[in-house]
Amino acid sequence: MMFLAMWIQADSTDLKTNGAAMKIYLDVSCLNRPFDDQNQTRIRLEGAAIGAIFEQFDDGRWSQVSSEMARIEIAANPNRRRRVRVQLLLPDPDKIVILTPAMFDRGAELEKFGIKPADAMHVAAAESAGADVLLTCDDRLCKAGQRHRAQLRVPVRNPLDWLKEIENANDSR
Repeated sequence: MMFLAMWIQADSTDLKTNGAAMKIYLDVSCLNRPFDDQNQTRIRLEGAAIGAIFEQFDDGRWSQVSSEMARIEIAANPNRRRRVRVQLLLPDPDKIVILTPAMFDRGAELEKFGIKPADAMHVAAAESAGADVLLTCDDRLCKAGQRHRAQLRVPVRNPLDWLKEIENANDSR
């Protein structure tokens, strides 16, 4: 995890949008990843990427946004210990978007692209929050996000892949 944090810290100072910290929306799969079984390499690397992203939040370089949809999904987890731990990763209440009728309408539009209802609400909330990216460990959502990127108002990326894209963008400067 340390290697990810070091290169992100060195390269993230100019990753701003219009002078403001980049807004990152983490779906619940990302919030759960640090608590998943770390025996698989992919899970361990994604967990490290999430940890590195949280370091950027803590340093104020990037800003986390979320939504009521995340709260709803987390509250549905029957594992009390996991539920409490994941809730602690949500941002401050002022950075949690309240779901509106317009977001439900947008979510219904997104479902027509084959995006699952809860995921569609995450995308709609990320769009509404003005997020620069929605990060997810859900391969299906990432693929749908890529297929329908022209119709989405927020890029949908895997956290590890997204961090690699940032590194490559910084290397080419």
